[in-house]
Amino acid sequence: MGRQSPQQYKFFLTGFTLEKRIRAEHILRKISAKIDFDFIYAEVKETYGANGNVSIPPPIILKMLLLLVLYNVRSERELMETIPERMDWMWFLGLDLDDEIPDHSVLSKARARWGIEAFRRFFQRVVRQCVEEGLVDGSKLFVDASLIQADASNNSVVDREKLQRQLDRGYERLEERLDEVKQAKTAPANVRFLSATDPDASVIRHGAGKPKLRYKTHRGVDPKREVITATMVTPGATDESAVLEKVVATHEQNTERKVETVVADSRYGTIENYLMCHDAGIQAHIPSLEKSQRGTGRREDIFPKDAFRYDRKGDIFICPAGRRLRRRHFYRDRNHFEYLASSGVCSHCRLKPNPA
Repeated sequence: MGRQSPQQYKFFLTGFTLEKRIRAEHILRKISAKIDFDFIYAEVKETYGANGNVSIPPPIILKMLLLLVLYNVRSERELMETIPERMDWMWFLGLDLDDEIPDHSVLSKARARWGIEAFRRFFQRVVRQCVEEGLVDGSKLFVDASLIQADASNNSVVDREKLQRQLDRGYERLEERLDEVKQAKTAPANVRFLSATDPDASVIRHGAGKPKLRYKTHRGVDPKREVITATMVTPGATDESAVLEKVVATHEQNTERKVETVVADSRYGTIENYLMCHDAGIQAHIPSLEKSQRGTGRREDIFPKDAFRYDRKGDIFICPAGRRLRRRHFYRDRNHFEYLASSGVCSHCRLKPNPA
């Protein structure tokens, strides 16, 4: 039976390399063999100057950010603390045992300096390699979205209607900033409740839990090998149906393939999306949003659209009770007319359910 001697650290190691300690089938070996991270030099060249301190090589920064996502590390600070404990990570980054690990701030500074385009290029290059390897067909696209929690506290949420603006001059500047962010969004998000630290996030309730600040990730997935070919992030309150066309266009751009079939759930089943797919020659396997919500929630005891008959000659609708609904209002934001009968007619309708 052997006994372990007290630990005596060696000053010099002979015959030791990280290369020998990383198994042949390791996922990071496969990534290193397939992906050329050196492309980032040319992508971010214009964001560096000729004077000052020498930066961390851009490929190392890109690999660190990939490790952050690939291993679901909770924070950049934790990533830097874990790197010296993982020989496979050290090998993947091209570092040796005695190399100094950079401060976690280099990652946030790199993101701010490079901008989103550098990371989009990286994603596109990987998708393109998947296409070349035969992992992506491109003709069929599955689209879905999910909520992710924002890295911001609910305590940062301000109620724009209740704050005493006249007592806080700083609030006026904050409100101007929030207005700028709100106007930049592609779809309506929270108007009243906004985060002072992360105005892009939306206050969203999901399930039975409390409302939280969230974002929404939208993904397009090719079903052949389940490769994500298109992705985008929006405020959590963004309607999923509003981004379908952009996800399809991004998929076609990244794969250079024409989409023939789109598969999505009923949240995407709007008239606008059906027309978009028809005009683009795409077969839509999408349930109708209106039919899926019929008779549930706020639509309970409400007649569906097909229960009303339109008289084109008189430009009126005939309701299920046989009454005429005339054009009353035009809603510019929704781009449609509203047809109504008088309130007295509806209040005495024979089809109106009796109060319990």
